[in-house]
Amino acid sequence: MLPMPRSLLAALAASTMIGAGLLAFPALAEMTKSLNLNGATGLIDMPSGEAQDDATFSFNFANIGPLTRATFSFQFSERLSASFRFNTWRDWNTLFPAEKDKETDRSIDLHYQVVKESGYLPAVTIGVIDLAGKGMMASEYVAATKGFGDKLKVTAGLGWGRMGSNGGIGAPFGNRPTLSSSDYGKIHIDQWFRGDAAFFGGVEYKLNDRWTLKGEYSSDAYLLEDDQRGLIEHDSPLNFGIEYQKGPNVRFGAYSLYGSEVGLVLHVILDPKHRASGGVMGAAPDPVKARPSRSANSGAYDSSWATQAGAGPALRTVLATRLAKDGIVVEDMAVTADRVEVRIRNGRIDAGAQAIGRTARALSHVMPASVEVFEIVPMVNGVGVSKVTIRRSDLEDLEFAADNATALRERVSITDAGQMPDYALGDAGLYPKFHWGLKPALRMTAPMEGDVGARLSASYDLSPGLVLSGSIYGRLYSTSDGSADPSASILPHVRSDGGLYNENSDIALERLTMAWYAHPAENLYSRVTLGYLERMHAGVSGELLWAPVESKLAIGAELNYTKQRNTDGAFGFDEYDYDIVTGHVSAYYDFGNGYLGQLDVGKYLAGDVGATVSIDRVFVNGWRVGAFATVTDASDAELGAGGYDKGIRFTIPLNWALGNQTNSKLDVALRPAGGDGGARVDVDGRLFQWIRDYHTGALDPEWGRVWR
Repeated sequence: MLPMPRSLLAALAASTMIGAGLLAFPALAEMTKSLNLNGATGLIDMPSGEAQDDATFSFNFANIGPLTRATFSFQFSERLSASFRFNTWRDWNTLFPAEKDKETDRSIDLHYQVVKESGYLPAVTIGVIDLAGKGMMASEYVAATKGFGDKLKVTAGLGWGRMGSNGGIGAPFGNRPTLSSSDYGKIHIDQWFRGDAAFFGGVEYKLNDRWTLKGEYSSDAYLLEDDQRGLIEHDSPLNFGIEYQKGPNVRFGAYSLYGSEVGLVLHVILDPKHRASGGVMGAAPDPVKARPSRSANSGAYDSSWATQAGAGPALRTVLATRLAKDGIVVEDMAVTADRVEVRIRNGRIDAGAQAIGRTARALSHVMPASVEVFEIVPMVNGVGVSKVTIRRSDLEDLEFAADNATALRERVSITDAGQMPDYALGDAGLYPKFHWGLKPALRMTAPMEGDVGARLSASYDLSPGLVLSGSIYGRLYSTSDGSADPSASILPHVRSDGGLYNENSDIALERLTMAWYAHPAENLYSRVTLGYLERMHAGVSGELLWAPVESKLAIGAELNYTKQRNTDGAFGFDEYDYDIVTGHVSAYYDFGNGYLGQLDVGKYLAGDVGATVSIDRVFVNGWRVGAFATVTDASDAELGAGGYDKGIRFTIPLNWALGNQTNSKLDVALRPAGGDGGARVDVDGRLFQWIRDYHTGALDPEWGRVWR
């Protein structure tokens, strides 16, 4: 039986929290493009010319003797995919007993399909593997795949780097430069498609819907593992395997590799565009309550009630009771004879459009017949984010109309929230309010290492927009060896000493802040946060954001003063005695079809100056997958092995898998290394994301849920 390393916990956790119950869910769609041991589209150890279906997200765990690979992959568009991989080589000291017993590395891949398969043409993909790591997995390739019927696929390709190390045909594009430690963490463009090239190929035969046979000729000689480290014996370039598909989401594989090893793999395949649970469970909506016609009952439209003492507070109380079952809180309300503005806090429903629809239905039951206009203002962190204006008669006319969501949206206006009228009905009972929660948590502290613990979080809402909050993390179990050394970085150790922070305290104060959120003018939002901002830095952070409700563009500015905290998880600062002023100007742009871009330019925690570019793909159901990269004026010597900050990130809404009505999400960011260059302070509650949730760019794609 192959050993199961303790580090499996850290690698699997982000996926298994979502995918553990996938086998019980109904099929979504058949998976037709298989994955290889690297977690990318391919054969066994080699890639293929195919691409996964658009938006496919997968997690792969592979074991090859003393080698372990754990990979997250995402098909970012129909042609472009990316992978983030954790690699572990156990028994690293086999030939060199004085060295450490294992080596770890992280790598990022990019794959682009230049030709889609057609009647006569194969699918062709160009890929770069390990484009910014230590080069231990560095390869480039061109692969072509052609299907023959619905059972047989044939792949042929040409590889460089690792994939050019067996059966080389020479170096058609020149010699391949050797990497030095100063190159780690940077993109190795000068290596791409250089050095010896070698052919690879293979076949895939589908026996039936569950079983698939594979065979390949590999061009990877495993020089690192065989010649240099003595971890495996590479006796043959031929690999063979069999794979079993368990529904659309899970695939297992077993392989005979290189004439000497057995390989095992688990693939978990997720489709962010479709909920694994089939839908979100929750209370059914109330029907719209239609008013009687004026001709039949003109008295129902009498507006004298508006001048009666106590009418407004009574209506607010009834409305709050109705909305409470959906987890919606009435923050404020202002009502006249023909118009009502209600400010709501959505605590449970994951779609803003659905929360607005539930509120409109409730208003139709509560408001007197003379009230024709419903103005619904979603509130987040005590700030009005937008104003959705719906005519009551439109609700009544369109509830059972064909394509009623589209018809209603054409009649609805979404504008800036503005200020609450002077005659608004406050509720002193809403503030102050205390919230707390205790949840299991995971931290990934190094490649294939991490710890499991519990996070105690609490917040105290003092008044609208003024929040005292904090969190404490307690470690329960760790896969690391419990030792960490200070970084050798030339730059201030604003991130590279992360291991010391993780190892030097079993219980640590992560955050303790006072935050003030406001909407000082039309299209302008603000935040000021003071206290222990994150695990490594404390101070004060201020932010302004210009974000018109219907604009694709938003612009923000942030200024911070921070001091570096001690590693013991307590309140002190004397261990580093490091403080700095940082700041950024940011531009956010909605490219449409769920693609969001962001550019941040400014000064980072280590004093370097530069820019960060990120691109995210956002789905209607709350999934979010993206990548980011930073370049600053720090020198190669200052950056060291960590390089610039870069990586991929994803957000998975828990209701996507569980089917429960909840706003909770799993946020994961994966970086090849923890360098000090390009590091920003990790402030909670930055403005753009939660403000965008109720602007047209986010509301319109999910508007179909307004009637649910």
